[in-house]
Amino acid sequence: MTARPEAHEIWMGPLPAIADGGLSKPRIGIAGISIESSTFSPHISGDEAFTVRTGETLRGYYPFLDDGRELAVAAEWVPLTHGRSLPGGAVAPETYRRMKDAIVAGIREHGPFDGFFFDIHGAMSVVGMDDAEGDLALAVRSALGPDTLVSTSMDLHGNVSEVLRDAVDLLTCYRMAPHEDWMNTKERAVWNLLARLRGPHGADPLRRRPFSAWVPVPVLLPGEKTSTRLEPARSIYAQLPEIEALPGVVDASVWIGYAWADEPRCQAYVVVTGDDEELIAREAERVARMFWDAREDFVFVAETGSLDEALEKALAPGAPHPYLISDSGDNPTAGGAGDVTWTLAHLLQRAQLTDGSHTTLVASIFDREAVARAVAAGIGATVTLDAGAGVDAGPHGPVTITGTVFSITDGDPDAGTQVVIAVGGLHAIITERRKPFHHLSDFRMLGLEPTTADIVVVKIGYLEPELYELAEGWTLALTPGGVDQDLLRLGHHRLQPGVFPFETDGNPDLKAVVVRRGVSEEQNA
Repeated sequence: MTARPEAHEIWMGPLPAIADGGLSKPRIGIAGISIESSTFSPHISGDEAFTVRTGETLRGYYPFLDDGRELAVAAEWVPLTHGRSLPGGAVAPETYRRMKDAIVAGIREHGPFDGFFFDIHGAMSVVGMDDAEGDLALAVRSALGPDTLVSTSMDLHGNVSEVLRDAVDLLTCYRMAPHEDWMNTKERAVWNLLARLRGPHGADPLRRRPFSAWVPVPVLLPGEKTSTRLEPARSIYAQLPEIEALPGVVDASVWIGYAWADEPRCQAYVVVTGDDEELIAREAERVARMFWDAREDFVFVAETGSLDEALEKALAPGAPHPYLISDSGDNPTAGGAGDVTWTLAHLLQRAQLTDGSHTTLVASIFDREAVARAVAAGIGATVTLDAGAGVDAGPHGPVTITGTVFSITDGDPDAGTQVVIAVGGLHAIITERRKPFHHLSDFRMLGLEPTTADIVVVKIGYLEPELYELAEGWTLALTPGGVDQDLLRLGHHRLQPGVFPFETDGNPDLKAVVVRRGVSEEQNA
């Protein structure tokens, strides 16, 4: 039997032939900023949080633009500047301004462009702003001018404000959570852009623009309740390729929205783009109604419980091992600070975990000073360290760990130096910098073997594919932190009226707004 290909190995089909009136070799710029930012986390994402790629380094980030691929030779690519960060707290204004200014300067220096690939996340918060991507899109549009066709790739946990919608021409987002199709989505955005530019109206700055049917859906749920592995998200997202295949449709997308920012734009959205205004409006409204009607049916991707309840299951006689526990409140891939010590402190108080009768791996907290002290002591030394809570001390202050330096590992591009402190059978991972632990190799490089551990605790919500396959048992622990799964206790107060589950008696009309950039509402009507 042939193995199912991984999502990142599935590529778009051939581009359409260049039509009469189409562009044979358009100039296309590339730029953007990508980060998911929790406004409930005290972490501030500064310059150090971002990997900034420019020029050929940026082009090399996209495998679909590798030499030999059709998309690579279908256009003159002009990669400008792109900043990408792990999720975290809101972006420092000066950091955002520097990246924004670099993008705008690049457009003005290297333009004009026929098309532009605007690669963003959709849930970037900047201190003092309500709609950072909208602000960036307006700046990009102003620098490009009105004629450049802009195609935008986003995370499904992003938000599509009216400002963003009206500044760009083509929108698409991931269709899988976990996001196994993240690079496929970027390719789809580029494919759609090239297909429009090669089409019969490719040289016409107005007619090559599709219409967009946009429906905001007043629902805001954590990603761990909207995994596409489960219903109802699975069936909702299954509609999208079927809609996309209809004549007159370019793309169909559903955004879950970002639950851990308190901004008026945060909610779900449906956008269908194409040339058949009636069709795209009807399909956008149909999917939006599906989403709204299913709002109470979304469930967590795993059995949930308190940390104590999760541990009771993991330690019960005959419990399946390895047993995975999601420390969901401080998930750095959703915007958590990554140094909340609440869970580790509770684990250290459990004699069953520290007496050597069980092997428990705990990933992770970051603390540069604690790592340095462990390194100075050396492997095999007994140390007492205060670690963590340097950024988010809300749920629990620094945790005191007394144990043996089990391993020291240098050179990780994300974490820097990593140390493991063994307290009996409990192995606490401390990193120099923030790092999510998604892969078995993340543990193995530290001398730890997750497949033979009894319990693996990871700062995550839904499990990424390798951990999902690893887990013989799993509880999503409802722990505190900047991305607390219990949205009602976080204190949102700036959302639009009627957003579920903050308000439960809404009855939205879910009527599509159909727009095409550069055409007035009267002309659209």
